[in-house]
Amino acid sequence: MKIESTVRQIDYPQQSVYNMLSDLSNIEKVRDRIPEDKVQDLSFDADSISVHTPMGAVRLVIVDREEPKMIKFETTESPLAFNFWIQIIAADEQTSKMKLTIKADINPFISGMVKKPLQEGIEKIADALQILHYE
Repeated sequence: MKIESTVRQIDYPQQSVYNMLSDLSNIEKVRDRIPEDKVQDLSFDADSISVHTPMGAVRLVIVDREEPKMIKFETTESPLAFNFWIQIIAADEQTSKMKLTIKADINPFISGMVKKPLQEGIEKIADALQILHYE
């Protein structure tokens, strides 16, 4: 199963967006904007992020960086194993476009139950990433 966010415009250069998102320790700059009721026990370093969600503990690790256009994550702990990646494309010198993708091997029965929450979740992550200040 593959779920993609809508393409978002970001009013910052591609390299600035990549630099911030490829180093997860930058989450500290936006920690106050993360709703506590949705995310508990958030911890992170430059290459990984761990969080406790209503569905259980999730830990993502960056497994690939393709500067300045892609960052790929993989779960090392999660109720559902998946890959997640962020694509960043330069629209022009001052603007970028971003798309988020989740890919998971899920049997068709479970797929029907998780597709809508995952789609809503990926759009919320895209919303949050779209409003960040990347400088």
